[in-house]
Amino acid sequence: MKVLSIKVKPNSKQQAIHQEGDGSLTIRLKSPPVDGKANQELIQLLAKELNVPKSSIRIKSGASSKSKLVEIDSL
Repeated sequence: MKVLSIKVKPNSKQQAIHQEGDGSLTIRLKSPPVDGKANQELIQLLAKELNVPKSSIRIKSGASSKSKLVEIDSL
């Protein structure tokens, strides 16, 4: 199990993943932070990039925040 520190920027023009110098990730998402749409897009994007099923990705903390801890089982 791996835990990633992620900073999310919703309402971006395009999706992008950028690794910061401290090892955390900054992820730009197209979806707005309304009704969990940005969280769903985050899980889909991580699943696609890491080649893991969506069911193995959980937002451990920060579901309503821009700073999140995401837990991934399959890594």
